[in-house]
Amino acid sequence: MKTYILIFALFLSALSASAQKKIIKTEQAPVPIAPYSQGVEANGLIFVAGQIGLNPKTRQLVTGGFEAEATQVMENIKAILLASGLSMDDIVNTTIYLKDVAYFQKINDIYAKYFNGDFPARTTVGINNLPGGASVEIAVVAARQTKRK
Repeated sequence: MKTYILIFALFLSALSASAQKKIIKTEQAPVPIAPYSQGVEANGLIFVAGQIGLNPKTRQLVTGGFEAEATQVMENIKAILLASGLSMDDIVNTTIYLKDVAYFQKINDIYAKYFNGDFPARTTVGINNLPGGASVEIAVVAARQTKRK
């Protein structure tokens, strides 16, 4: 019985150690404007906070319309993943928030340029309003993989 208790205690210890979170920060993406982190890693999953088209240097929404915003969003996500040692190909899930669903095809065209083949699972939602007057916000989850195909 003591052996089982010891094994169970070791298991719980290992589980709690692996469940620790690591905060991901980079100057190559906008500094958060509220109390949240750019990204958080836990158990091999990287959760990237919703990104809008803010220029990392000016912290202002980029000009140039929807395409410019969407491209900046993807670049911000790419920078956060790079800071964690991952790439866009490690994304397993994406949630896209569009202020106007008429931009659905435009976001598809821009989004597709950032992936090499297999796309992550994805949800796209039309929403009434976004922070800072943004037209698009994207949040992703990536997975640290031990082996590549």
